[in-house]
Amino acid sequence: MNPNTIKELLLYNLALNYTTLIIWFSVFSLAHDWLYRLHSRWFNISTETFDALHYASMALYKIGIILLNIAPLVALWLVF
Repeated sequence: MNPNTIKELLLYNLALNYTTLIIWFSVFSLAHDWLYRLHSRWFNISTETFDALHYASMALYKIGIILLNIAPLVALWLVF
């Protein structure tokens, strides 16, 4: 694989991951009550814990995007 192909793949992956994150946040903020009712059927969880888990998971997902997509992409742009 040449560096341009890897850059294109990382850009596509970055767009896909940020789209997923935006959809996740949108559903979480716009349909919070429905999402909480759906999850509370399976788990005995308070609203505060539910919110904390989702925000922490979104933060972890965003850190993963930065480390696995943006950092290699910037490194490739700097080198090539």
